[in-house]
Formats: sequence, C-alpha cells, structure tokens
Amino acid sequence: MTVVLSTINMKGGVGKTTLTVNLATCLVRDHKKRVLIIDLDSQISATLSVISPQEFGRLRRGRRTISYLIDKVVRPYITRKFSTADMILSGVCALPGFDLLPGDIELYDEYTVTEALYKKSLEPMEGQKFSATWQGFEQDLITSIIEPIRGKYDYILMDCAPGYNLLTRSAIVASDFYLLPARPEPLSLVGIQLLEQRIDKLKTQYQPELALKLLGIVFIQSGSFLNNRYYNQVMQRIKQDFDPAQLFQTTIPLDVNVARAVDSFTPAVLNSPNSAGSKAFCKLTGELLEKLN
Repeated sequence: MTVVLSTINMKGGVGKTTLTVNLATCLVRDHKKRVLIIDLDSQISATLSVISPQEFGRLRRGRRTISYLIDKVVRPYITRKFSTADMILSGVCALPGFDLLPGDIELYDEYTVTEALYKKSLEPMEGQKFSATWQGFEQDLITSIIEPIRGKYDYILMDCAPGYNLLTRSAIVASDFYLLPARPEPLSLVGIQLLEQRIDKLKTQYQPELALKLLGIVFIQSGSFLNNRYYNQVMQRIKQDFDPAQLFQTTIPLDVNVARAVDSFTPAVLNSPNSAGSKAFCKLTGELLEKLN
C-alpha cells in the first residue's frame, strides 16, 4: 500500500525540505522504493533540490506544475487537457522510481478560491453554510490530486510550507503520517507545540476519516546545538511532552556538505554520499522504515 507522508512544521528554517528530499532519495536508491515528492511550498525549495532553475522555468511555462492541478479543483467547470500523471516529472536525479510533482511560486489565488467556494455554497444543490463548503474543499483538494496516481508509488512525500495555510491543512488531511523536523533550540519547541495543537483540532474536525499519526520528530542540528545548555533544556521539555517512540534516535549533524548540495540542485546523499550528513540521512531512512513496519 502507498504511504502518504507530510513533512511539516509551523516554523521555517528547520530543515524540512532537506529532510524530505534526502529521505526520498535514500528510499529510492538504497531500498528500491518508488517515491513521489510533491512540493507544496511556494518557495519551491524541494523542486530546486532535484532539478535546475532552467528546468523548472521550462515546466512552468508549459503549465506543468501543481498549480495547474489546484486550479483544476478550484474551477472544475473549465475543460482541462492534463491530469495529475501529466504533471509528474519522472526519474529525477537520474534515479528511476524517483518522481517529482513540481511546485510553483504562485500556487493559487486566495480570492479566486474564496469566490468559487462562496458561489458553490449558494447553489441549491449544496444547501450548506460557507464554512461547511470550505471544509469539504479543504478535505478533497490534495486528496483528489494524489488519488489518481497513488497506487503507482510506495511512498508519497509532501513538502509543506511553514505555517498552517490551506495547502498544508489539506495535505495533513490527505496523509497517513507526518514527520516533524526541528532544530534543538528553544524557539523550535514553540513551532512543535503550535503544530500539535492545530493537528489535534483537525483530528477532532475530521474524525473518524482522519487517522493521521505522528511518525516522529527528527532533530536537525544547527550552530546553537553546540551549546549544550540550550540543547539539554529543549530536549528535556520535548521528552516530557512526547512518547520516546515519537522521537527519532538518529539526528542529522551540522554538515556544510548538506547546505552545499543545494547549489548543485541535487540531494546531499547523492552530491556528497560519504559526508556525515548523508550517512545520517541513510541511517534515518532505515529507522523510518522500521517505524512504518
């Protein structure tokens, strides 16, 4: 069965995209899995981690990004030529089985979404409040995009934007599990707590349909990690709030090779496979598979 996994955090700059693309690469290269990355962040970091800006520009000019599919859901009355399968870029990074649904710098227009849903709530066949119409749209948006191609993959990894926007909420609803990357810093704990509160609210809202589970928190080290006083404070507070099974034992070390890989538009595990960061991602992938099994 296909496992749909979202990588999310309320706070930016915690290594969310780095985690997503390197886990996906290890799943394909080392474990022979079929993996699709879906880029739901308008910063398109996941997209530019596996293809060049020139390639992205060509795809965008041809409207071969996820924004086309989002608009297809928002305005279903417009005749469309392409499906989800047509948007997917196969074999990125020269790895068969490693596919990408590219993101876009303009994913959707909030006014258009609100207008379309308001009009829909007024239709005689709907007969419901705007809030219910919005909730139904939120529930179906990402699910309807991935459903036609879901069976083609072992894993679908969705890289969500920082914060808690429409696409992130819809991705959460469409997921089986979520990963929570974090820096071992005091402010990072705030992002974890805020996200957990919002996901609890979503679970209440969508039960029994939403069976989402936290697969685990992954710590990605930063410069302040070297200060043990701060690290110990954060880790102690997190251990109080979460079950040990919800914390990955593998942490990603501070490694300049991981950051440098972005310049080559290639995941670190391919660009510098022998670096400390790359080896940690490989170990983390094994731990992830153990948790899923």
